Amino acid sequence: MGASQGQPVQETVTLPVVWIPEANEDSLDARAWYDRIRPELGERFALAVETTVETIAQHPLQFPVVYRNRRRAGVRRFPYGIFFEVQEDRIVVIACFHGKRNPRRWQIR
Repeated sequence: MGASQGQPVQETVTLPVVWIPEANEDSLDARAWYDRIRPELGERFALAVETTVETIAQHPLQFPVVYRNRRRAGVRRFPYGIFFEVQEDRIVVIACFHGKRNPRRWQIR
């Protein structure tokens, strides 16, 4: 008898991710800032954000709630967080925010 026999199969449901315009602007501004330092750094930032968003889409509830029903996922190797809400049929990205910025700016979105 195999190890998986008799065990329920769990399907991974990936919710679509939608960015509000302000969050998209946050991300583009941050990438531009890193591009000015060194172009390959901007590319690394963009890839790290993309990887974070893919993880959010696959496992949104693994990230902690930090304000009301909003969650935060850290961007690996960068001092940024992706702040998002899990809704019934989608995930809405509220902000791509540097950890040292005033959180009131994304909390009011």
